[in-house]
Amino acid sequence: MHLPFAPSEPATLGIEWELGLVDRQTGVLQPLSDRIVDRVVAPSEQRPYLVSGEFMLNTIELITGVCRTVDQGLDQLAAAGREALKHAQAENLLLYSQGTHPFASPRQETVAPQQRYQRMLDRTQWWGQQMVIYGVHVHVGLPSTDAAMPAINQLINYYPHLLALSASSPYWESQDTGYVSQRTLIFQQLPTSGLPFQFEQWSGFESVVSDLIKIGMVDDVTECRWDVRPVPRLGTVEMRICDGVSTLKEIGALAALTQCLVAEVITPESDRYAPVEIMAPWFVQENKWRAARYGLDAIVIINAAGDEQLVTEHLMETINRLEPVAHRLGCHTQLGWVEDLIRSGGPAAQQRQIAQRGDPGRAPDVADLAHVVLDAAGRTEHSLLNWG
Repeated sequence: MHLPFAPSEPATLGIEWELGLVDRQTGVLQPLSDRIVDRVVAPSEQRPYLVSGEFMLNTIELITGVCRTVDQGLDQLAAAGREALKHAQAENLLLYSQGTHPFASPRQETVAPQQRYQRMLDRTQWWGQQMVIYGVHVHVGLPSTDAAMPAINQLINYYPHLLALSASSPYWESQDTGYVSQRTLIFQQLPTSGLPFQFEQWSGFESVVSDLIKIGMVDDVTECRWDVRPVPRLGTVEMRICDGVSTLKEIGALAALTQCLVAEVITPESDRYAPVEIMAPWFVQENKWRAARYGLDAIVIINAAGDEQLVTEHLMETINRLEPVAHRLGCHTQLGWVEDLIRSGGPAAQQRQIAQRGDPGRAPDVADLAHVVLDAAGRTEHSLLNWG
């Protein structure tokens, strides 16, 4: 099977930010995305960003146009977010983004009526209804299909690093799960989600997609919702690993790290791209689980030989190595924000501190978790209104 690929300018960016709509007083999710989206001005050459609905009616998504720098992407998200926030405030709502909503009951939330969402719900049933989750996705432009597998394999090797930095979903249905990213474990239950298959050649990816279409598992390549995937129609690799985060600064750190990691391996030596080491799938799966369980405290596997290192230590080595790439791409400042995320201890730890009110033995109730939601939503509002 041949998948048409639209080449992009190397290392250009697109960013997607999923946010829940919550009541301004209670933090309860509200299924009002259609009211927000219908009031937003359509994209144009002057304002290339988009505000759209999502699988759940309690969710909107901010989507940038094609950006040359992380700064440009953050400016577009800020503009889109301020417009969405204005309409949300008119409905007494706030915008909220963490990996999950800590006390929502997923079975009581409403799936959007669009046919593709209803078809997905019909197929996935109970697990589909659980998708009260929010993430940050980053697209990076690829010049050709030859660059796709190196980019994907590079991001898979840094899967635990990206997840550990963003992990923000320790709570689920009012319970502390013991994990820092419940979202990761929920989302992988869908049959077309989770870790991708890894190959050295584009033809391997085409073969898998062909098989999935043949057996009726997907209708087309867009339904392969893996944590890292190529997007042929856009000419990008899409990083879908991260939990939702509350501020543009956090998104900037994740976007810069993603952009630099991809750019590092899609600059060809002569006319060929250097292959990227593919770790054994059991190492990749273990890394994903460790990051979802332990976050910034995870000890991760860093190569095919099975060597291990504390994720924060390896992250510091990585951002130091990527400094020349970041200077070339104009995201040196944003890459430096990764260190700020490390020093903060991560969003999940911050949530637990707020919910437990400084008492580590305290079992939070709904009122405590509502405070978690409103704190995150307040930081999003502040970030949007004060950006630039």
